Amino acid sequence: MRTVYKVLAYIIAAEVAVQASFVVLANAGLDKWVAGGGVLDKAVMESDEFPFPEVIGIILHGVNGGMVIPALALLLLIVSFFAQVSGGVKFAAVVLLLVAVQITLGYAGHELPALGALHGLNALLLFTAALHTARRARPATAGTPAGTPTATSV
Repeated sequence: MRTVYKVLAYIIAAEVAVQASFVVLANAGLDKWVAGGGVLDKAVMESDEFPFPEVIGIILHGVNGGMVIPALALLLLIVSFFAQVSGGVKFAAVVLLLVAVQITLGYAGHELPALGALHGLNALLLFTAALHTARRARPATAGTPAGTPTATSV
């Protein structure tokens, strides 16, 4: 279970990086489309057609961030009860909390765009927390409790 815990935490960190790439893909495509004369307005947003191919990045960002990452974070918390990682439940709960904050900021940003800055900052916090959580699951060296930094791990 310790390995499952570690892998899930690393996958969550990787998913946060994937989220960033989806947003940049969509933004770059939008920039190119607008530079070519495209206009983004309410009619485009309500249309069922894709105005430019990179808009898929927006869709994938929503699906990945709204369903995949939360499911992984919840699974990480469940696994943390069985993984016997020192502080594992606490750190898995922090990851899940940051995911919940991230989703809230993402949706609230539609009404208050300034929250987009906090959405980006929280993504960095989530990425860091997920990496830290994964690193806690490393096997302990002789005489050192699991999760305690050693001279070789610094």
